[in-house]
Amino acid sequence: MKNNELQNSGGIMLITGATSGFGEAIAQLAAASGYDLILCGRRKERLQALKKSLGTKVLKCLTFDVCDEEATKKALQEVSDDQVPQVLINNAGLAVGTGAIDEGVYDDWNRMINTNVKGLLHVTRELTPRMQSGARIINIGSVAGKQAYPGGAVYNATKFAVDGLTKAMRMDLLPRGIQVAQVAPGAANTEFSLVRFKGDEHKAAAVYDGFEPLSAMDVAEAVLFVASRPPHVSIQDLLIMPAAQASVHHLFRNKS
Repeated sequence: MKNNELQNSGGIMLITGATSGFGEAIAQLAAASGYDLILCGRRKERLQALKKSLGTKVLKCLTFDVCDEEATKKALQEVSDDQVPQVLINNAGLAVGTGAIDEGVYDDWNRMINTNVKGLLHVTRELTPRMQSGARIINIGSVAGKQAYPGGAVYNATKFAVDGLTKAMRMDLLPRGIQVAQVAPGAANTEFSLVRFKGDEHKAAAVYDGFEPLSAMDVAEAVLFVASRPPHVSIQDLLIMPAAQASVHHLFRNKS
């Protein structure tokens, strides 16, 4: 996708989880496509570095954890009436651990549930009452929200929840003219696996052995495509996979 294909883009976009991976790439592409940005994340230094690189396209940086209901409310109160986003990207999310359900770590489970489900709900609840007709919400889901796999039970559950929430949100917000979409990536080379394997770089790198995964920018291009469609066009669900991946269970790896 060339930037000029998104030349009709514009307005204000708020992105959660903007400090790395998909969120950072979406911010970069959105700024180049004409959006003004409100960037949200837990890591203040990274937010400030991203703001510096994007310059005047960044209206505001909000440092908070979407898991924290009160912190989310307080931070989003800083969004003035003239800064309410036309596009909300619910991107904050993570996977932690790969153990079977009978070996699961409660802290890992809580982190995933609190971020992937409650975090999305907190941000959505605070912003949607102020959003106007014609606005769009794009939830970042996953192929793991469509197909389960061993060792992913709770992550699967949270992303299946995102899939269900997206469908229900779309119905709830239809009378107000707010579109709701999901972009669900397959295997993508970001910090995702490094977080999942709790900093083990060898295990994280091995996930992508023998094939070319999606990049963060590949996913960002899909998100910006959804965000920039004409008002009468609603792309509701977009599953994006690397060419080597047919399903969550089927990857063709080059053994040479």
